[in-house]
Amino acid sequence: MSALPRREIVLFSGLAVLVALVFAWMGAAYGTRMLVEASCYAIIGLGLTIQWGYAGLFNVGIMGFIALAAFVSLFVTYPVNGAFWDSDMPGQLGWALAAVAIGAAAVYAASQTHRLGLPKKWRTLLTLIVLAIAYLWAQSIFDPATAQIERGAGWIGGLGLPVWLGWAAGGAAAGALGWAMGRITLGLRADYMAIATLGISEIVKAFLKNADWLTRGTLTVSPIPWPVPTPQEIGFVASRAAYLSVTALLILAIFVLLQRAWHSPWGRMMRAIRDNEVSAAAMGKDVNRRRLEMFVLGNVIIGIGGAALVTFTSIFDPSAFVPLNHTFLIWVMVILGGAGNNLGTVFGVVLVYIIWTMSEPAALFLFQQGAYWSNELFGWQAPSDLATRALQMRVFVIGLTITLVLRFAPNGLLPEKPVKYE
Repeated sequence: MSALPRREIVLFSGLAVLVALVFAWMGAAYGTRMLVEASCYAIIGLGLTIQWGYAGLFNVGIMGFIALAAFVSLFVTYPVNGAFWDSDMPGQLGWALAAVAIGAAAVYAASQTHRLGLPKKWRTLLTLIVLAIAYLWAQSIFDPATAQIERGAGWIGGLGLPVWLGWAAGGAAAGALGWAMGRITLGLRADYMAIATLGISEIVKAFLKNADWLTRGTLTVSPIPWPVPTPQEIGFVASRAAYLSVTALLILAIFVLLQRAWHSPWGRMMRAIRDNEVSAAAMGKDVNRRRLEMFVLGNVIIGIGGAALVTFTSIFDPSAFVPLNHTFLIWVMVILGGAGNNLGTVFGVVLVYIIWTMSEPAALFLFQQGAYWSNELFGWQAPSDLATRALQMRVFVIGLTITLVLRFAPNGLLPEKPVKYE
């Protein structure tokens, strides 16, 4: 293996030049912010590349995992709401949650009555009846409790714990959701799995958006605590540079672990399952269990990256989670960089995010220059909405980029390298 592969050197050198141009044109504060956001997306991209690149799992519900992880991180790290905890509302909410748990346990018990010899059709009917009764009973307790929270305290607030613990909890919550989702969707074909994951992610967003007692809904929550000193304490550039150092360390740790996993027997087994599922099953591998492992692990990493991204923005707004920014843009990053290649994923994320953020000011500059010279030479008056048209150029430029890459480098700019064994 070459110690200094030419392709990687050329591409990363070009990327470094591009980053330097952004710093020179837009300033250090803007450039550092762009790199911090790109680094958070890089963590998310690494989570997606082990799902798609390692195991061939088509997950288009990334937005839901990011949103859930961001909320859990907010709940763990945001300061305590004294108006809630100093009242009798925690007891009422606890009883409401206990009612939900009791109802869920009753439904599960009803679904297992076939073990007692109950025929399937009667078991299904009994389960539906218990489900309806449990829902109505739990709702009759839950709704008054949450309504009182909204009237008396606004929302429940957070726990005031360290930010790193919030990110870890966000990753764990995303992994738990991935486990539940994987149990449902991993047995489906890739297209059906995509539809299922997309639908579940929209359910997560709708829940967070409408649970005002839990998330404040559309009222948003800010400022979210940072793991480093804030811009008000040490300035924009210094605080963003400190934040970038934290996310860079996270990327390094995840990258090293994934590289070791890729070259381990476990990695070889996952590639075998991805490339030929039937043959792997014939060799005695538990295909569904291994794919579930990858799905959960990938979502844990996606959750950590999503929590870091929303923490950096310092505001939690469930309405701000959109599939374009939090699902499909990440897919473009991974495909352009090279699925199955961790280094390619990091490269693709940074390159696509630079294109995504800089295409608007670059297009506006070109439009203004074109309008000026057209007016000087031909007396033509440009439209007044050049700024709006420049904003729309972001989608066009990203679409053009991915089209060119798929045409001339269908496996990505840094494709997966086949592993050779002596």
